[in-house]
Amino acid sequence: MNLTLKVWRQKGADSKGSLESYPVKASEHMSFLEMLDVLNEDLITQGKEPVAFEHDCREGICGTCNLVIDGRPHGPQQGTTTCQLHMRAFKDGDTIVVEPWRASAFPIIKDLVVDRTAFDSIIQAGGYISVNTGQAQDGNAIPIEKDIAGEAFDAATCIGCGACVAACPNGSAMLFTAAKVSHLALMPQGKVEHEKRVQSMVAQMDNEGFGMCSNTGACEVECPKEISISNIARLNRSYMGSVLSSD
Repeated sequence: MNLTLKVWRQKGADSKGSLESYPVKASEHMSFLEMLDVLNEDLITQGKEPVAFEHDCREGICGTCNLVIDGRPHGPQQGTTTCQLHMRAFKDGDTIVVEPWRASAFPIIKDLVVDRTAFDSIIQAGGYISVNTGQAQDGNAIPIEKDIAGEAFDAATCIGCGACVAACPNGSAMLFTAAKVSHLALMPQGKVEHEKRVQSMVAQMDNEGFGMCSNTGACEVECPKEISISNIARLNRSYMGSVLSSD
């Protein structure tokens, strides 16, 4: 496949960036990141600076492969991370535009790499269980209804990639925060600290500069793990309930 890549190049957060075009030859069996590896090998061979982009597991688990491809977070295929996207999703002769996440809370570090420590700060604000529960209990020691366990697991599949923020016209982190609140709130171990957790995490989300949720639903559509926006409804109910109970 002969492709033309238009890649966002930016030296740093304070530098002005622009799209630069590069020809690249790729196999339809390559993943998108492998195709970028080929591009960087070509650039290094030519004595040019390679494109900076993030990756780690390349198995759709870590969430670091945060790219906007042709205007869509993680590319054209629904329920797919960038590292799981293969070049057979494109055609020979295509021009592909590759950009970083676009959100004020995710400042660009270099090229396609953004700083997502704002998500870490939200987790540090309350995305954990600090109650001393002793040693790990047997799996069936605490009866949990199958439907509730399933909902908790679905919320816990969030990989924190930030596609929800990149897809949202307001740059909202509500889906991420709601998923992290929900999977703990649904489990008995997480109920003890639930009210404190939801208030702390929402406050930190606001402090990090994320936008407000306006229920466009783009976050759910572009989420590679297809996290439901029903979690946002749960977060809103939990937050209002915690505020009213503390008054």
